Amino acid sequence: MNDHENLISKTIEFVRTTLAGAEGGHDWWHIYRVWKTARRIADTEPVDLLVVELGALLHDIADSKFHGGNESLGPQIAGDFLKSMNVPDEIIRHVILIIENISFKGGNKSQKFKSPELNVIQDADRLDAIGAIGIARTFNYGGHKNREIYNPEIPPNLNMDKETYKNSSAPTLNHFYEKLLLLKDLMNTKTARQMAGRRHEFMLTYLEEFYREWGE
Repeated sequence: MNDHENLISKTIEFVRTTLAGAEGGHDWWHIYRVWKTARRIADTEPVDLLVVELGALLHDIADSKFHGGNESLGPQIAGDFLKSMNVPDEIIRHVILIIENISFKGGNKSQKFKSPELNVIQDADRLDAIGAIGIARTFNYGGHKNREIYNPEIPPNLNMDKETYKNSSAPTLNHFYEKLLLLKDLMNTKTARQMAGRRHEFMLTYLEEFYREWGE
């Protein structure tokens, strides 16, 4: 096992341990899917694969949704772990910037940093938010937060700022319009755009069936 493989193995072990018992949409298996998809997209992009893999594995190490809105905890935990692994400072800084800027946050208008590696990981994370898996994750989180599945009296809010988005307690189905259906057109890479098309169409089919059943 070379140094790269050893570091990735240690990082996987750290993430799996840290996220033991996490909410089902943001657990190790979410991380695994994002990591796997990021590697697939990275094959088609000029990126530093080590940064992509570390960023994908650590991007949700302490999601602010589950830590009282604290957006500094994840970067801190990731940074401390990478320092303990003697990762070069330049790579640590890059991974921290990725973690700080990957999130959607009501359209991601607050993103202050861009890099090819962030583009790849962000696309992989967004792909996991759409399609059949995205639907499952959305309703799992809605149940976790004890939200209504659907309420026709509460329409989606398509003009939320970051704070409104973060504090929303709207019915889960609204999230399709407030985030999920927007992601296809926000993909950064050609590979992700190709992958997103089928997943997007599946969500539209799902919604059509949902409303048909609701109206019966």
